[in-house]
Amino acid sequence: MNVIETNNLTKSYGKSRGIVDINFSVKEGEVFGFIGPNGAGKSTTIRTLLSLIYPTSGSAKIFGKDVVEHGPEIKKEIGYLPSEVFYYDNMKVIDLLKYSASFYKKDCTEKIKYLAEVMNLDLNKKIDDLSFGNKKKVGIVQGLLHEPKLIILDEPTSGLDPLMQQKFFDLLEEENKKGATIFFSSHILSEVQRLCDRVAIIKEGRIIKLEKISTLKENNYKKFKIETISKLDKNYFNIAGVNKLESKGNVVNFMFKGNINTIMQKIATVDISNIWIDEPDLEEIFMHYYSKEE
Repeated sequence: MNVIETNNLTKSYGKSRGIVDINFSVKEGEVFGFIGPNGAGKSTTIRTLLSLIYPTSGSAKIFGKDVVEHGPEIKKEIGYLPSEVFYYDNMKVIDLLKYSASFYKKDCTEKIKYLAEVMNLDLNKKIDDLSFGNKKKVGIVQGLLHEPKLIILDEPTSGLDPLMQQKFFDLLEEENKKGATIFFSSHILSEVQRLCDRVAIIKEGRIIKLEKISTLKENNYKKFKIETISKLDKNYFNIAGVNKLESKGNVVNFMFKGNINTIMQKIATVDISNIWIDEPDLEEIFMHYYSKEE
């Protein structure tokens, strides 16, 4: 069964860009990644799915029900974490969470305690006294306290330190094992790679690629930066699989896709003083998909 299904979902904002003909479906129990650079239409899609804003045309269903027609009923089974969280400053964390829980007509006391412990969140502090990262933790607990069937996350890790990110991912994996479906929007590829089964890439309001993460990884580039002892001919590394080759003084930068041994053998023939090998960031992966698409 599909938990989310969109049909030519479109939202226009006059001259500024919204989303156009968005089509994808998310299966029950799946962890689905939604990736694109900032401003690509990720949040607009999420807000439309949650009927916080209404589509200009097209439609979307969650749990088989139209999101506009059945909005309030659907939301009871959804946990949502927006990219930025804003709260009443004077409330204590625990009061805010109890207030949130009251909408779901179930006892969430134990779950709140458990989540706060995992995320190292002080429930007795005032919202006003919390750092941005701690406010984000409140958002995470708030999104998960009612054990939703669908968890929708919009750039969830901004503001969390690496240790908390790790704990948060563990929590998500736990919820997913219990049967929750997760829709995860991000512009950080490593997060998406770690968690998701499939991914949709959005560009300028349109989906340009729907792919299994395993396939995306196989087709992935590595980013090389090499500092050589003496200056090289700039075309020395111009071999099959090398892209975006740039040479400046004794430093060579390029992207490589293919058998990693080929490039390592080539590097071994040069006197190098330093080398950096990195995962390309999403912008670079997008450039690959975007240029292919164009």
